[in-house]
Amino acid sequence: MKILLLEDEVMLNESICEYLEGEGHHANPFFDGLDALKSIQENSYDLLILDINVPGMDGLSFLEKIHALKIHVPTIYISALVDIEDISRAYNLGCYDYLKKPFHLKELSLRLDRIVLSNEVPRVHLRLSKNYSYDQEHSTLLLNTIPKVLTRRQSQIIDLLARNRGRVVDFEQFRIYVWDEQIVDNATIRAEINRLKKFLQEDVIQNIRGMGYMIEKP
Repeated sequence: MKILLLEDEVMLNESICEYLEGEGHHANPFFDGLDALKSIQENSYDLLILDINVPGMDGLSFLEKIHALKIHVPTIYISALVDIEDISRAYNLGCYDYLKKPFHLKELSLRLDRIVLSNEVPRVHLRLSKNYSYDQEHSTLLLNTIPKVLTRRQSQIIDLLARNRGRVVDFEQFRIYVWDEQIVDNATIRAEINRLKKFLQEDVIQNIRGMGYMIEKP
């Protein structure tokens, strides 16, 4: 998942980001509510993790503001606040969960898993490797959130492999999906995929000898 993290405690922010990345997510960290607001107006996110007492714009006002802008993303609050009024306001704004500080990072992971299993989060961004992800909604390969320009055929190859992460895609599937069922030999398909592999900065696409290619689930 592509996650926006708003947390002004530097060490906690860094710890959460490192943990989320290790779990296969991409975390975009912010320390100020106004900076986070600018980002969510320009980028798509699968999930928000928000502290409440942060500079610029507090986490509750942040959620109010994006809802007014018709931006709705599943949200988890992380906060040391225990005032029932703050907690009630968070849930009234539509947050999915509220996690009181201090908490164990594994507990945060369990909350994330629960959201995924509930289908609250559309799997728009697929993690392909440590730094690469795939935006299904816009059919775009991202390197650390930066879109990469591919040829039409390369884009179709990535799309096919990304949507089948963890499964081998054989040559016949490439012929049908990428080459529109044209008669092309396996060597032509291999050459195109090898050009794509050389373009990528990480070893994302795996060659499964005698079978085809795949992208493993991180």
